[in-house]
Amino acid sequence: MKEGMTLKGIGSKVVHLGQASDPTNGALSTPIFLTSAYEFNSVEDGAKKCESYNYGYCYTRLGNPTLTVLEEKVAALEGAEAGLSFGSGVGAIAAYLISQLKAGDHAVVSDTTYSASHYLFETTLRKFGVECDFVDATDSEKVEKAIRPNTRMIYFETPANPTVKLVDIKEMVRIAKKYNLATAVDSTFGTPYLQRPIEMGVDVVIHSATKYLCGHGDAMGGIIVGSKKLMDELRDDTMKNMGGTLGPMEAFLIIRGIKTLEVRMKKHCENAMEVAKFLESHPKVERVFYPGLPSHPQHELAKTQMDDFGGMVTFEVKGGIEAGRKLMESVKMCVLAVNLGDVVTLLQHPASMTHWYVPKEERLKGGITDGLVRMSVGIESVEDIIYDLGQALEQIQV
Repeated sequence: MKEGMTLKGIGSKVVHLGQASDPTNGALSTPIFLTSAYEFNSVEDGAKKCESYNYGYCYTRLGNPTLTVLEEKVAALEGAEAGLSFGSGVGAIAAYLISQLKAGDHAVVSDTTYSASHYLFETTLRKFGVECDFVDATDSEKVEKAIRPNTRMIYFETPANPTVKLVDIKEMVRIAKKYNLATAVDSTFGTPYLQRPIEMGVDVVIHSATKYLCGHGDAMGGIIVGSKKLMDELRDDTMKNMGGTLGPMEAFLIIRGIKTLEVRMKKHCENAMEVAKFLESHPKVERVFYPGLPSHPQHELAKTQMDDFGGMVTFEVKGGIEAGRKLMESVKMCVLAVNLGDVVTLLQHPASMTHWYVPKEERLKGGITDGLVRMSVGIESVEDIIYDLGQALEQIQV
């Protein structure tokens, strides 16, 4: 895109922001720089680049031109100053937490978080003297009551994995500012298409880029966006000294995926709404959680902080865990897998799959019941998704 053009629509932004044709030969696609090191012009040039990424590329663990395009693209979409990519979403989360929390610090964490995030707070960080309280972040009073003198951060997901609970982003920012705390949100389910927490005052937004940003189930990655000062600190701290770097090929695939984010998300959202309505009306379904349904407890909040309602639907079938297992083993087109955000419709059972190592008491407190089924609604023809679910539900005996 040439200078002087201001993009207004998300469809244009996902295609053009953060990248340009290659200046050496005019290639439209982002080049994949498969190199681990870079030649220096002189000893002085090498010294400066080894000292700081801001002087240029030194070693791909610290930066790579293909990664730079991805980082600048996501930062621009989120309205952030800068971004930093990692080999996975969990790698991004771990790098941020290790960099920002130290022994004696305390964090307030939403009680419904991705299982690996829960493990990081509950087990890994506690080994190093970091304390945390898991609270129902849908209740701002509980969040505020959990704050201690040594609290440094409020960490939450919205929509949450896997319950699709929502957290009031502006309310979390208000509380954090009152107590001078950092705010970090995992917006993997949201994507910049649905919500932009940086614009609402959040300090850091984290994505598992493996999911909707990539969108095709063929690359893993994670990305953090926030202030340039913080991204530089993370690059020089946890990225430089702990690794976790994203590969250039994976970065290219995620960049390619982002270009179709708008058209994919429109279809995900459209399909998810129809699937949620179908499930809610089905006699063998106990309850459905989807922000687009008026029955969702935070439907009104969803309408104010999201541009659409997303592609994730969570539901419980009558008959508990055995009925849920029967459903998932009876689908013919939908796929039983633990990923999400793919073009393919995916089903999984959190209690036995992604959250198996979360203590049952903690799991239930966060709304992850034994019979809960998480569904990532794909972009197939919705009538085929509904037919497949319908025939699978018929196999359940209640």
